Amino acid sequence: MASWADHAIWWHVYPLGFTGAEPAALPPSEPVRHRLRHLEGWLDYAVELGCSGLQLGPVFDSETHGYDTVDHFRVDPRLGDDADFDRMVAAARDRGLHVLLDGVFNHVARGFPVFRRADSDPGAAAWFRRSPGGTDYDTFEGHHHLVALDHSEPAVLDHVVRVMDHWLGRGASGWRLDAAYAVPPGFWRRALERVRPRHPDAWFAGEVLHGDYAAYVSESGLDSVTQYELWKAIWSSLNDGNFYELAWALERHNGFLETFAPLTFVGNHDVTRLASRLADARHLGHALAVLFTVGGVPSVYSGDEQGFLGVKEDRAGGDDAVRPAFPASPDGLSPAGRPVHRLHRRLIGLRRRHPWLARARTAVPHLSNRAAALASADPDHPGRALLTLLNVDDRPYRFPVEAAGLAVLESSGEAPGDPCLVPAHGWSVLGIR
Repeated sequence: MASWADHAIWWHVYPLGFTGAEPAALPPSEPVRHRLRHLEGWLDYAVELGCSGLQLGPVFDSETHGYDTVDHFRVDPRLGDDADFDRMVAAARDRGLHVLLDGVFNHVARGFPVFRRADSDPGAAAWFRRSPGGTDYDTFEGHHHLVALDHSEPAVLDHVVRVMDHWLGRGASGWRLDAAYAVPPGFWRRALERVRPRHPDAWFAGEVLHGDYAAYVSESGLDSVTQYELWKAIWSSLNDGNFYELAWALERHNGFLETFAPLTFVGNHDVTRLASRLADARHLGHALAVLFTVGGVPSVYSGDEQGFLGVKEDRAGGDDAVRPAFPASPDGLSPAGRPVHRLHRRLIGLRRRHPWLARARTAVPHLSNRAAALASADPDHPGRALLTLLNVDDRPYRFPVEAAGLAVLESSGEAPGDPCLVPAHGWSVLGIR
């Protein structure tokens, strides 16, 4: 794993939505829209939030939402052109921000040039997987307009290697690989064996929903995968008043950390926003306290740090509510989001002051349905530790844990004299000042 990525904190942006791009590709006669410059105006905001990387959703030429790629070598004209990309990457680098690109290499749009030749060119047809029975081309999870690539075809491997190499050479720091779970892990290994020698510091994270994360990382050669198990356990345990689910997920998480640092999150472009998902708004801080005090590589989905609401729905356009346009600059944000923004800054600051948390293992020294103590420690230096106390009960809770020499570093409110006493629906993080 690239050394810089061990301490990355990503600000995740879905560019087509963020910049208010048209919902479908521009006609060829239309001029390029230079919307990446809009995003450029938010880079200082990401730095001030405490992030060290910009995780971008799709920026390549596509038919609609970005995951139906037409040309992997062209910036989507709704966002800009090569010059806009180069300018944005340079501006990010000037601020110390790494840039992570979204690689959609499991499937392409039906308008992808090679697919348009498939019915008349056997060489082109070999790029695409046939559906069971061989009567038609296979698709991604039943979406007719998303045609599945055949990852056993050498030409597909060559294409993906060229794409990765091209944009890493243009200044990207790595790739988030969309729908990696649908791609045989050996494909990524073969690709990375060719890409890594030219870009040894690049970081590669795959989108994997469930299953044996560690085995997938081992077989694929990826640096990381998305930690959906922990994401679900965080909001579900808070909603249900069942911290046993979180404790189980953290035990699994510790096991993953033996092999790799998972990409952790409490929100992204594909799920209902945290502020809408939680049944009790008082528990937002609890979710963030977990995210920023357990091991992994955290990502903050743009807008979550402002308490944005948005429910994902299973219908056409059902992602729109979680992928809204942002104002021209941070000055256009509603003042209502400032408390959540300050909370993010505080907890990200805590994370940055304790960089060893990237590889921390988290024990649970005290556990009940509605109260949990999480002890995160550096496996190489056990003296480095933080204690996160979570209480979702209607009454204050005194945790029966050893806290000698520990002080409240962050909390949901004014810290009581007793560091082990947490108010109703409160949380605190203890450590050595």
